[in-house]
Amino acid sequence: MKVVAPKPFTFEGGDRAVLLLHGFTGTTADVRMIGRHLQKEGYTCHAPLYKGHGVPPEELVHTGPEDWWKDVEAGYNYLKEKGHEEIAVCGLSLGGVFSLKIGYTLPVKGIVPMCAPVRPKTEDAMYKGVLAYAREYKKREQKSDDVINQEMEAFKPMGTLSALGELIQDVHNHLDHIYSPTFVVQARNDEMIDVESANIIHDQIESDEKSLKWYEESGHVITLDKEKEQLHEDILQFLEGLDWTV
Repeated sequence: MKVVAPKPFTFEGGDRAVLLLHGFTGTTADVRMIGRHLQKEGYTCHAPLYKGHGVPPEELVHTGPEDWWKDVEAGYNYLKEKGHEEIAVCGLSLGGVFSLKIGYTLPVKGIVPMCAPVRPKTEDAMYKGVLAYAREYKKREQKSDDVINQEMEAFKPMGTLSALGELIQDVHNHLDHIYSPTFVVQARNDEMIDVESANIIHDQIESDEKSLKWYEESGHVITLDKEKEQLHEDILQFLEGLDWTV
């Protein structure tokens, strides 16, 4: 069975624009429902797909944070080229890390990091996560257990994971360079990251307008979990409160 590759999306709404960023090993499907919700409320939403994502995991390990950051910048510039002068950014997990990086490198109206790690868990935890992703992808391709085990033996993601850890540390070091309004979102039952990251982000950014909300019923992919409707509404309220000129 061929696994259908996900694609970037653009949902045309109004003049206000939101860049939506998915997580590591995730795809644009993770932020699609938020995009549709915001589109209905008059926002134009664009979600890039990072290089090496939504394709066989062997392709993922030939890419890294520098490639993915280029995709994020291209997504931002795409909205600019469409005439959107004011852009907010909302990102899940790695996308949340990139949303913070945008906060100190590009003009941005507001930032919503969701379940964003700024303290890497041990590389071991990240390693286990990417192995689980690779195995699941191969199962969806309906490969036999023998073939999967053979391919997993050859799967070596350590270089990518090491670069990812360096990115997370670098963004952590720059948190005090962020002055844009920020709404920090964190799932209480997040099994993937050190949830203390949420408090660190909230406390270390320099924005005068910042808030942190914990979602008690949700896990790491909060955008698809039990409290997603509440999350959509909270993000909308945050965006509505920004000082847009359009």
